[in-house]
Amino acid sequence: MGLKKVALVTGATRGIGLAISEMLIKEGISLIGTSRLKANVEEVATDLSTNSTKMHAMELDINDKNSISKLLSELEENEFTPNILINNAAITRDNLLMKMKDEEWESVLRANLDAVFRLTRSLIRPMLKTRYGRIVNISSVVGLSGNAGQSNYVAAKAGIIGFTKSLALECAKRGVTANVVAPGFIDTDMTRALTENQRNAIIERVPAQKIGTVNDVASAVKFLISDGASYITGETINVNGGLLMN
Repeated sequence: MGLKKVALVTGATRGIGLAISEMLIKEGISLIGTSRLKANVEEVATDLSTNSTKMHAMELDINDKNSISKLLSELEENEFTPNILINNAAITRDNLLMKMKDEEWESVLRANLDAVFRLTRSLIRPMLKTRYGRIVNISSVVGLSGNAGQSNYVAAKAGIIGFTKSLALECAKRGVTANVVAPGFIDTDMTRALTENQRNAIIERVPAQKIGTVNDVASAVKFLISDGASYITGETINVNGGLLMN
């Protein structure tokens, strides 16, 4: 009998995180899903769990290091040992740099980069011990291209890419891979809030001439955690319809 796969997905109740959770459950991978509001993730867990594959709901505020510490303690208490980590949750506090407040900068770096570091630092240890692990960090096309009015978000998302490359070098010989998925314009609550003219302007910039789906991103994650991707590490997979190519 092979090693049991258990995933931890942050921001599991909506958008890309929900799509990833749904896809992992269909693959027979039990998971711990987190959200800032536990009631939300409990509802999702009830909907997604099957008789054989469970989603466990846990509370996590990625902008609060005490919340991260509490989650890690609860994982230990419940003897949950994830060997797949999907760092998906993120926040935005957009502003032009010259108008950006210290807290707008600090909160985004704290939530989008520091939280990835803290979770990964703790959860990588049992993966290294068992010589198996998959880490997928969700970045963004703007982490590669830059974006006006998002210097804080872009700094964090670019930082994730460098962080993941360094991590990949450190843990490759122990059977642990670390990769990045960088979505482009994806059909989420954020893009649905745009006007029709704004959406059309975005589509015009994308060679595929369409906005991507959350399942496009989830499928890339599904591949990277699969046995077929065991020789891929330190890579950034762009899911952006050709908008930006490495």
